[in-house]
Amino acid sequence: MKSAILISPKVMEINRKAHVPFPGPGEVVIQVKAALTCGTDIKAYLRGHPKIPLPSPLGHEFSGDIYRLGAEVEGFSEGDAVMAVHSAPCGECTFCRMGRENLCSTIMEEKVLGAYAEFIKLPERIVKINMFKKPEHLPYVEAAMLEPLSCVVHGMRATEAEKPKNVLILGPGPIGLMYLMLHKINGAKVMVAGRSTGGGSNERFQVAKDLGADAVLEGDLQDIAWKVTEETDGLGADLVIEASGSREIWEGSPSLARRGGTVLLFGGCPPGTRACFDAGRIHYDEIKLVGAFHFTPSDVRVAYDLLVSGRLNVSKLISGSYHLDDLQTAFNELIGGRGIKFAIIP
Repeated sequence: MKSAILISPKVMEINRKAHVPFPGPGEVVIQVKAALTCGTDIKAYLRGHPKIPLPSPLGHEFSGDIYRLGAEVEGFSEGDAVMAVHSAPCGECTFCRMGRENLCSTIMEEKVLGAYAEFIKLPERIVKINMFKKPEHLPYVEAAMLEPLSCVVHGMRATEAEKPKNVLILGPGPIGLMYLMLHKINGAKVMVAGRSTGGGSNERFQVAKDLGADAVLEGDLQDIAWKVTEETDGLGADLVIEASGSREIWEGSPSLARRGGTVLLFGGCPPGTRACFDAGRIHYDEIKLVGAFHFTPSDVRVAYDLLVSGRLNVSKLISGSYHLDDLQTAFNELIGGRGIKFAIIP
């Protein structure tokens, strides 16, 4: 079978002699019908990733059909169309027992990579907890959104007690645009902000408008701050969502929140990054800083229900498709600032 392998930063090859995996007890082998590009994959390609030892197969957003079924798998049959995420908690460690399954001690070490391939094997843990049948009406490409949407749902639930009326999203990428859709469902006024660089950024701002953004704010942090003030009658945003993964934006996010507001720091910065915040704002204005990482099984279930219901127009986030052999071209498009997400079809 074909499988994309990241050999080292900026060196990727398509292995055409990989063996189709065979499932052990409780496992399944999925014939991939669609995989999606992800910002994490691009970061790993450009600079490596602390959680992806190289060389490594790549890709973790996918959907497909069950090709081989291991012994003792219940509720599924060969040929079933399915959608899944690439990890599941152990259920036994301290964090799982605390109900913080996203922080499971082994979840990152036992994650599954290799969705940029013709087949991928899922371990028993994922099959039991985080794999679902795909309904016929849901396209494979949209079903592959399950993993990133689960991450977004986790961030939403981390701030749901705030019930924000004014939401500012910093970064019009796929994550920011999914936050836009979810907060519009909740009835919030949503502003989407970022630098305008032409090309891809213009496409993303247009998609934000198409998805119902109440305001699109283009410019640097100072420009955005002035525009947020105008949009919120001088108060600032109830909730600021950092979805760019930039240290500069991390540090500037609290300045855009109202007194008593919340900042969700979602975008991951490079390892070793240090961010500094205005202590006076955090203390005297009671700005709450919230981190969000990965997802829990209940987040995945919520994401699954949202996709199946059709309440989110995730098709707007797919800028096109490429054959697996042309994965490098898709990466180059994204690195060049063009597109939002691309479907990779084996």
